[in-house]
Amino acid sequence: MAEPDRSHLPTLAVVGATGAVGTVMCDLLSSRKNVWGEIRLIASARSVGKTRMCRGEELTVQALTPEAFDGVDVAMFDVPDDVAVEWAPVAASRGAVVVDNSGAFRMDRDVPLVVPEINPEQLRNRPRNIIANANCTTLAMIVAIAPLHREYGLRELVLASYQAVSGAGQLGVDTLHDQLTKVAGDRLLGSRSGNVRQAVGDDLGPFPAPLALNVVPWAGSLGDAGWSSEELKMRNESRKILGLPDLKVSATCVRVPVVTGHSVAVHAVFGTEVDAEGAREVVRNAPGVILVDDPAAGEFPMPIDAVGTDPSWVGRIRRSIDDPRALDFFITGDNLRKGAALNTAQIAELLAAEFTAGR
Repeated sequence: MAEPDRSHLPTLAVVGATGAVGTVMCDLLSSRKNVWGEIRLIASARSVGKTRMCRGEELTVQALTPEAFDGVDVAMFDVPDDVAVEWAPVAASRGAVVVDNSGAFRMDRDVPLVVPEINPEQLRNRPRNIIANANCTTLAMIVAIAPLHREYGLRELVLASYQAVSGAGQLGVDTLHDQLTKVAGDRLLGSRSGNVRQAVGDDLGPFPAPLALNVVPWAGSLGDAGWSSEELKMRNESRKILGLPDLKVSATCVRVPVVTGHSVAVHAVFGTEVDAEGAREVVRNAPGVILVDDPAAGEFPMPIDAVGTDPSWVGRIRRSIDDPRALDFFITGDNLRKGAALNTAQIAELLAAEFTAGR
């Protein structure tokens, strides 16, 4: 069979292609509409020479070098912040538009923070040729909050997250499974202080405490006044994406024994009175969102159902008992898909259309 002619299509680089999110990016490139010519997989030295299936082709992973970006139109980055700080400007200087999934550039005034369902017009505002992807917890909730804001005028958010261990990478997933193996079968565990810690031992991985049979009210690193970096990200990124620099946001981030799927309990205060059925209708019609809200039938948004799917799942929508301007609801979404790889891919696809139209 003849190879398709992709010479007129833009060239894409996937940087960090062998990581957890990079792997999902490759899966998405294989399952979504093909808008790319050449695809280059780029990773750290230890992965160079490995092969990955992408778009039905077996591609060999290349080294991260300046020359790797020559001729690249769009580069999707999923690498640690320090690597992004060093290499995103290199890729941009070689002519690529960088879509970066790290936290390195999100609050940079010259870098747009884009969610295609909410603020796609910001794509063109890219003086550094870098576009940032939001934090995975923020992304899960913001696609549902934005349409409610457009309808009712958002004033304040009080948030509690329930964050999956895959948010800490493959080590986080492996740590949880190892801990679950250690506690399985002992029905006395959790009934006495200290016995879960004793059973788990020192195998804490990237977490400050055991995750098996436990929840840990901490995610991220320590910031000012006792706030964690994850809590500050939810505040600062929500403000930037929604264009509400003075929005009041208070978040508590909690790590839970879930493999994949971040959830957020939301208390949202608006400028006008709200009603639950009207809010359900707004959510039902919002792009990137699915309404799962039938408590009588036991239908709620839960990570075990949302994992592997693209939309944010929203439910438990109810008007606050004590404030007619406030809604309470629950959101869950796959933190590796919409929370990371999918949003990056959606941004890249908008760029691909821009490049293709210009040729």
